[in-house]
Amino acid sequence: MGGLRELAASFVVPGPAGVAIRDRLRVSESDAVVLREVGMFLGSLAAGDLAERSRQGLAHDAASWAVRKRELTGKSSARWAGSITKATHDQWALARRGQAAHLAWLRGQIAAIEARLARPLGAKADKREGLARGYASRAEWHAKCRRKHALEDRLAVVEADWAAGRVHVVRGGKHLAHTRHHLQAAGLSEQVWRARWQAARMFLAADGESGKRFGNETIRVTDTGQLSLKLPAPLAHRANAPHGRYILDATVRFQHRGAEWRDRITTNRAVAYRIHHDVLRDRWYVTASWQRAAAPVLPLEAALARGVVGVDMNDDHLAAWYLDVHGNPVGEPRRFFYDLSGSAEHRDAQIRHALTRLLHHTQRCGAAAIALEDLDFTDGTSREKHGRNKRFRRLLSRFPTAKLKARLISMAAEQNIAVVAVDPAYTSRWGAQHWQKPLTTTTRKVSRHDAASIAVGRRALGHPIRRRTAPPPQHQSDVAGHRTVQARPETRRREEPRPHLPGPRTRCAPPGGGAKAGNQRAQHRSGRAAEHESWHQDSLPLSL
Repeated sequence: MGGLRELAASFVVPGPAGVAIRDRLRVSESDAVVLREVGMFLGSLAAGDLAERSRQGLAHDAASWAVRKRELTGKSSARWAGSITKATHDQWALARRGQAAHLAWLRGQIAAIEARLARPLGAKADKREGLARGYASRAEWHAKCRRKHALEDRLAVVEADWAAGRVHVVRGGKHLAHTRHHLQAAGLSEQVWRARWQAARMFLAADGESGKRFGNETIRVTDTGQLSLKLPAPLAHRANAPHGRYILDATVRFQHRGAEWRDRITTNRAVAYRIHHDVLRDRWYVTASWQRAAAPVLPLEAALARGVVGVDMNDDHLAAWYLDVHGNPVGEPRRFFYDLSGSAEHRDAQIRHALTRLLHHTQRCGAAAIALEDLDFTDGTSREKHGRNKRFRRLLSRFPTAKLKARLISMAAEQNIAVVAVDPAYTSRWGAQHWQKPLTTTTRKVSRHDAASIAVGRRALGHPIRRRTAPPPQHQSDVAGHRTVQARPETRRREEPRPHLPGPRTRCAPPGGGAKAGNQRAQHRSGRAAEHESWHQDSLPLSL
């Protein structure tokens, strides 16, 4: 089996460590004015704190953090200052991780181009020797040389920023900032863009604190749904309740996981809240989030005790098939379609709907686990790997691997269904080779993706993907157990020992003497013994 890479072991994916739920706030005009004023004021403080944190770079420490918090406390309050500094630090750390990923991507691109430039023009790839293919023409080779120099210049700039601890962050989003210069192409007016920009830069978020009333002193939501927030000191004149608080007319009712949220706030456990404004819909929303205790990961054997539903992820659907503990496909294949075109909200709803149907199908089958390929297309979208196949690169780029897996893990945890990640190597190829044709009937069309779902499920169960093991090498017979226990005699196109037919055609056994000929008297359908009948050839005349 030279040339095949080593397969990684299957494992149960840990469950989510946090929960976030959202509800719409039907605020009045006066409430909306107060929320905008508070959000824009705190957003200006957050912008200044982010600039100060970025200037400190790698020299930042606990003492400088305390200095920043004291300065913000005098401008707002101690609790708002803590929320702003923590959000600023998290944003800087996220930009730092993105910078590290960009560094790795640039170095990988340069290494891939250098490997192909070193090869002769038109040279084929050699996986055994680890050699990349050469470029097709001299013009392409020259263009890739120019691209390599451009990437090296970009790498030098990013490396300098990394060494200095300098990051580039845009509060409100870089994409929305660039849209300001292309309003006509985006179909926006300057007024609409300005409203979106201000809403994106507002800051109305507060971390929870265990032991405090209802788990949060800054933004408080009671068990009856009353929402109030602590106003900053310069806006204390807007308060309509004691202690500088403002109570909104709108009430909060979390429908999803509402009981779990209510259990937390009644015991004064920490809950973080964030209020944001959707300008396009002119709606206000509040999001509640909290951390969960890390649940112990279910052992792989226990998760697969009742079989598994193998899933093959595709560009437009999920192909699923239920397998029992022996690796046999049971029932019919299922396909759960979704449409990834349109807006991000539409794509997210499509994925959520498909996963909901998949989880319901898993429960109906009686399985407690879903097997999924551990896909990662970060390197597959490279120009050097699929440079000429632009359509395939676009398909991989829009494939929602990370979002689909994260949402499936979160939704499956609520249904007590384990998610098993398997190595995706050769599942489509071997599934089509060993399972697609044998399972296709006149009334059932088995696709390549359906066969791949069987391969994924069998790999999770620890079975080989192929339907049969090879016969014993010593004599190729049933002495050492030719068949396996994973196929019944009625299975179509099963491999089985071929009986020796009687007669001179066998060239190895006389009539009726074959080892697998069996009882010929029982096999003869005329009611007479076939072994006792005489056989002769009629004489033919030599001439008419």
